[in-house]
Amino acid sequence: MTKDHGGDVRLSGISKTYGSFTAVHPLDLTVPEGSFFALLGASGCGKTTTLRMIAGLEEPTSGTVHLGDQDVTALPPYKRPVNTVFQSYALFPHLDIFENVAFGLRRRGIRSVKKQVEEMLELVQLGEQARKKPHQLSGGQQQRVAVARALINQPRVLLLDEPLGALDLKLRRQMQLELKRIQTEVGITFIHVTHDQEEAMTMADTVAVMSAGRVEQLGSPTDLYENPHTTFVANFLGTSNLIEAEVDSTSGDDIVLTAGDGKLSLPGARCSAPTATGGRVLVGVRPEKISLTHADDAGDIPVGRNRITGRIAASSFIGVSTQYVVDASVCPEFEVYVQNIDRDPRLVPGAEVVLHWSPAHTFGLDAAQDIDAGVETVEEEQVA
Repeated sequence: MTKDHGGDVRLSGISKTYGSFTAVHPLDLTVPEGSFFALLGASGCGKTTTLRMIAGLEEPTSGTVHLGDQDVTALPPYKRPVNTVFQSYALFPHLDIFENVAFGLRRRGIRSVKKQVEEMLELVQLGEQARKKPHQLSGGQQQRVAVARALINQPRVLLLDEPLGALDLKLRRQMQLELKRIQTEVGITFIHVTHDQEEAMTMADTVAVMSAGRVEQLGSPTDLYENPHTTFVANFLGTSNLIEAEVDSTSGDDIVLTAGDGKLSLPGARCSAPTATGGRVLVGVRPEKISLTHADDAGDIPVGRNRITGRIAASSFIGVSTQYVVDASVCPEFEVYVQNIDRDPRLVPGAEVVLHWSPAHTFGLDAAQDIDAGVETVEEEQVA
């Protein structure tokens, strides 16, 4: 399969309104050629509307869609070099798998389809299923047929709209790896819409986190998780403990903050908030970055670590780790995940503890934002 796919997907000032409701605010976005790109967000954030504007299924209210040097904004879907895979696979029930995959080629008048179809079925590891009907396949196999049918037309871009939503958890995880393998092998641009954070982070090279019709943050999964720029991203991608603090001083490249009656240190490079002395900052740390030490052993904690004191309110054993909720003066429900390797039997509800972590694992956010922003959803069925 050729890898000359005509360049990047570029959205310039693209927006979509329905009457007085704005589904997508004016947006500039570039999807690099050959990348696996995810649009991630809750229902109603505008991610599917954005995808449909790329596909030509929705007409933008403003802005343009470019594929490489070609402006495709005014082109109907069938004239765009893109194909879409939906959550409902829409396979033809009366045709076998071979003919489902061959359908696009036959419609274009190509008579000799055997070699191309067989190659595509091998790519999605369904060569032995060619003569079965869709109802004889599992959900994951049907999904791979839908991907094969879309890819056989050699689109420049494959659009995936919640493609794994109908699968159970174990199968969904298998298909995440499968889709990533297929994308790597064919080398074309995949743009994937999902509300599932793990799905986006497992598959995508780049993730655009969307909220209320805007891109909150764009970056690699690692960067978004380790360095969120807004409370929405911090809360939407996993769990974050957020502590209200005040800027006390700077020490080299670090910011020293006052939280309650203690001090916390934050690398300046990991703070997206104003850092003037006396200013307010939300100090963030992920639950798995924190160590939990019984108060009796507080003297053994190495110097230089951020620390706060509290009391264990609850604990839950979840196999690989134990999740603790700690009541601390600076954060009433502090979450901590501790690997179940050498669990301290004293760490039970009611125990006095010290939470401590490396300053390097701390990030800072603008305290003017709403701490609960990460769990909001906008319920607009037409753009869900």
